[in-house]
Amino acid sequence: MKVRIPNSGGPSNMNQMLKQAQKMQEDMANLQEDLDNREYTATSGGGMVEVTIDGKYNIKLLKINPDIVDPEDTEMLEDLVTVAVNEAISNAKKTAEEEMGAITGGLNLPGMF
Repeated sequence: MKVRIPNSGGPSNMNQMLKQAQKMQEDMANLQEDLDNREYTATSGGGMVEVTIDGKYNIKLLKINPDIVDPEDTEMLEDLVTVAVNEAISNAKKTAEEEMGAITGGLNLPGMF
């Protein structure tokens, strides 16, 4: 008894899949470069602390309003800086995940982020 395997397009189908994978890889590399060059800004303390980072999570700018500087309460300032930095990083990660997800169609590609 012979088993018939439906024709799935053979080599031309495989070539098409490879082309799509290469295009996705190129799109992802271009987007990653774009994301790395973007800047993300976050504030805390009602705008008293402002942090700007790049897509590689490097701090590019840190602004502290002098009105919030209290030598007797450095803990509050430390907390506000921490909150602003963490929010900026979170914004950068969320943007990267959303935009990469649009390219990959929701595929989980380990090691990308």
